[in-house]
Amino acid sequence: MECCRRATPGTPLLFLAFLLLSSRTARSEEDRDGLWDAWGPWSECSRTCGGGASYSLRRCLSNKSCEGRNIRYRTCSNVDCPPEAGDFRAQQCSAHNDVKHHGQFYEWLPVSNDPDNPCSLKCQAKGTTLVVELAPKVLDGTRCYTESLDMCISGLCQIVGCDHQLGSTMKEDNCGVCNGDGSTCRLVRGQYKSQLSATKCKTHKHGQSLGLLSNSSPLIS
Repeated sequence: MECCRRATPGTPLLFLAFLLLSSRTARSEEDRDGLWDAWGPWSECSRTCGGGASYSLRRCLSNKSCEGRNIRYRTCSNVDCPPEAGDFRAQQCSAHNDVKHHGQFYEWLPVSNDPDNPCSLKCQAKGTTLVVELAPKVLDGTRCYTESLDMCISGLCQIVGCDHQLGSTMKEDNCGVCNGDGSTCRLVRGQYKSQLSATKCKTHKHGQSLGLLSNSSPLIS
């Protein structure tokens, strides 16, 4: 082993101490990981479209508690749902329409963007001010907020980047490009005309129009 080599004249004692510590750390990590069984297969995705979650489990092989997690998650089904599919949170609320609440049936509508608990299923009875938490947790893959990719998993809001990866901090730039630097489009003032060049723009007779135009796209009418 590296830590057991004989020190030669001039070998810094600090370097030997570092090797010894590194060896012990490596062994402790191996011992810790050896207490766990291998990760199991990934589960089916919680959704078929719109972004869902899948999980994998592992079993602790020790009689004592193991350090670390016994479950891990990843995103899946990161394709847009067809328009007729509707909102995922709304589907979960409407599933309670045929269940009496205090002896009465209601048509439930979703209550979104709850700043205190975005991952609970809060629904409002249509035509009333009645808001009820119909479930403590929404289904995995439900968006925490309507204008965000962050999703609820096991009742907790998890960060999701524009690359659809859990824990990712990637965001779209002003041009709509994931992790972009804003260089793929430019701000254009005026009226869009197909015959205008990329460097010329007419002012609209009733004022100015404002928009973002891709650097690689021609002006359109």
